[in-house]
Amino acid sequence: MTRIVRKEPKTLLNKGTGFLEGYSHSLNPYSGCSFACSYCYVRGMPVSLFRGEEWGSWVDVKQGAADVLRKELSRAKTKGPVTIFMSSSTDPYQPAEAKELVTRSLLEVMTQLPPDFLLVQTRSPLVTRDIDLLLKLGERVRVSMTIETDREDIRRAFTPSAPPIAARLRALRELAEAGVPTQAAIAPLLPSSEGFAETLRAIVDRVCVDDYFMGDGSGGKRTKRLGIDKLYDELQLQEWYSPSAYHSLLERLRRAFPPDAVLVSQAGFLP
Repeated sequence: MTRIVRKEPKTLLNKGTGFLEGYSHSLNPYSGCSFACSYCYVRGMPVSLFRGEEWGSWVDVKQGAADVLRKELSRAKTKGPVTIFMSSSTDPYQPAEAKELVTRSLLEVMTQLPPDFLLVQTRSPLVTRDIDLLLKLGERVRVSMTIETDREDIRRAFTPSAPPIAARLRALRELAEAGVPTQAAIAPLLPSSEGFAETLRAIVDRVCVDDYFMGDGSGGKRTKRLGIDKLYDELQLQEWYSPSAYHSLLERLRRAFPPDAVLVSQAGFLP
C-alpha cells in the first residue's frame, strides 16, 4: 500500500537540464511514484535513496501547487519562451491523481497562462479525464504515452503495478480521436512482438524509441546498477538487453510510419 504524504512546495518549476535541456523547465506534481517500474532511473537518484523507503511505497502530494505554479509561470513568461516537461521523475497521472487532482489543477493554470509548449509524459489512462483542458492548449501540448511493449506478459514482469497495455492503447486512441496531439513513447524499449509497429500505426501518427543505453544519462550504467539485466537473464531475453536491440524495432517502425514520424531518444521528447 502506498503511503501518502502531503507537503507544501515552495517551488515547482525546475530548470531543464541534461536529457531535458531542450526545455526551459520540468514540472513534477508529485514526488515518488506508485507505479514503481523496475527500471525507473529515479530509483537511483537522491529523491529515492535519501528517503530510506522502498521506491513506490510512498508518494508526496504537493498541496497548493496551482498557486505556486501561477506565480512562477507568470514570472517565467516575462523572461522568455516557456517550455515544460511534465514529468521527469514521477507520473503526473499515477493513482493518487484520481483523488488529489494536483495535475489537473496545474493544467487549469496553464490554460490561463499558456506555456509555449507542454509535453505530458505518462503511462496512465487517467490522462483522458483531462481532455477538456488539453484541448484548450491546442497545439501547445503533446501527450506522450509510454508503451514500452505490446506484450502483457512483459509488462507484468517489468512493471507489474503499471496500467495494462490495452488500457494505454485505448487511452491513446481516445486522445487522438478527440484531437489532442499525441505520440507513443517506446521508452524504454522492452521485448515486443513482430506486430508492435502496426498496432501503434493504427492509433498514432508519431512514435519515439528510447532505451537504457541512450536514455538513462549514463550509457546504461545507471540502469545496470538497478540489476535490471538479471531480469532479462531470468526471462531468457538477453538479446533485448543490448545497445543495438532497438535497431530491429526501428526498422519495423520505419516501414509502418513516414520517415519523419519515427524519432529516436532525446529527439522524440523535444518541444
